[in-house]
Amino acid sequence: MRRFLVNLVAVIALLAGFYISARYYAEPVSVTQPGPSGSLVGGIRPDFSLQSHRGGLVSPKDFAGKTLLINFWATWCAPCRQEMPMLMDLQREYDSLGLQVIGIALDNEDSVRSFVDAYGITYPILLGAEDVFTTSAEYGNTEGVLPYSVLVDRDGIIRWQYAGQVHHENISPLLSEVL
Repeated sequence: MRRFLVNLVAVIALLAGFYISARYYAEPVSVTQPGPSGSLVGGIRPDFSLQSHRGGLVSPKDFAGKTLLINFWATWCAPCRQEMPMLMDLQREYDSLGLQVIGIALDNEDSVRSFVDAYGITYPILLGAEDVFTTSAEYGNTEGVLPYSVLVDRDGIIRWQYAGQVHHENISPLLSEVL
């Protein structure tokens, strides 16, 4: 009986490991526009005020005159983590032209702070429990897809929105056009 229980626990642990691994490495469905709410491109960006991971409230108004690349993400989202080095590269590459990358974490504050410190994320990361989910939906992400990115020009007009992992070769032409 004891051997049966040990084997049963081993099989359950193995299945749980496969399940977690499959979720961890799953690729998101990539679409160029969110579902039901339709495109927000050409409209004025919604305003928000969220807590920075370093403390203090941050709003898009704090970056007046800059082009914003707003990226919704979570620490448990593999594609989100995969695109972060590229987002830091974009911030460095286009900073002098007026780009500001802003990450909005749909995640637990402690997890976010630990993640940002461990991985050395250099652009502002915002959090705020339920407020970030509302902000994400206001920016067209009604399905809650992660990662989800929105490009807002200097005048506050939404120029692009994308559900799924962003790649440098896809975003660079848009940035060259907007900056």
